[in-house]
Amino acid sequence: MRSSLTRPPSGRDLVTAAADSLLDPLGRALAGQVQWWELPGHPEHWPVAVLGEGPPLLLLHGFDSSFLEFRRLAPLLAASHRLLIPDLHGFGFCPRPADRDYTPEAVLRHLDAWLEAFDRQVPAGEQTLGLIGASMGGAVAVALARRHPTRFGRLLLLAPAGLTGRPMPLPPLLDGLGVRFLALPKVRGGLCRSAFADPDRDVGPAELEIASLHLRAPGWAEALRRFARSGGFAGCGAPLPPQPLAVLWGADDRILRAPQKRAAQALLGSRITELAACGHLPHIDQPERVAAAWLGSPCAPIPTPP
Repeated sequence: MRSSLTRPPSGRDLVTAAADSLLDPLGRALAGQVQWWELPGHPEHWPVAVLGEGPPLLLLHGFDSSFLEFRRLAPLLAASHRLLIPDLHGFGFCPRPADRDYTPEAVLRHLDAWLEAFDRQVPAGEQTLGLIGASMGGAVAVALARRHPTRFGRLLLLAPAGLTGRPMPLPPLLDGLGVRFLALPKVRGGLCRSAFADPDRDVGPAELEIASLHLRAPGWAEALRRFARSGGFAGCGAPLPPQPLAVLWGADDRILRAPQKRAAQALLGSRITELAACGHLPHIDQPERVAAAWLGSPCAPIPTPP
């Protein structure tokens, strides 16, 4: 039997270490707010960053990311909201049992259980949440709001991905090759840079560290391979949920391709506000403007500067 000194670090170990040693001080602070929740039907404990006071607000991260994605936005919203930032099933620092599914439906079932656990913590009548979803988390947010139409008051989507199109499952062998490719340091660094509007200015060791830290979580490669084989989130936008909904995306987004943006624009119409000098991560490139969009009137667009 391996001793505790030689076993690979668990997701909890990685989060605990991140709270002490991440280069990014906002990342350290957010990692220090993680709680490990028991969820109905799940014997493991699951990471949720919990901070702030006020009406509850659920934030959902994007593909192959973690709760740390919201490190710059969280301090701007915590003064007026109780923020709840889980890692999505199969992503971030979650446990990844080998006998579980890693599909879009499994992500949503996990959030169903998360909502049930949340309900046990708050008085009846105080269970309505706000909802912010970034990139793939935007598609998750739309599907979750449709699934629970009375649970969420309004939505803000940040560069949502997966609202249109159709699932494109990766066949056997290609799924594993894709995951190994994604883990290469140069590839990882290139993807991180492509998400920012001005990577030469904004991407350094701290950003690269956060973009790759969760790859060390046990089961990362296998869970991502199986999620890729499922086809992932696609075509999740229609019909749009009944709640008020606003969308922000960056004018300099190099992750969402032009056909994807055109299809999303046809679906979302006037709900979209484009941010100048912003890439695929409005909540990192321009967290102040994202916070203003949420804290202002429910769907009021932010004027784009000249």
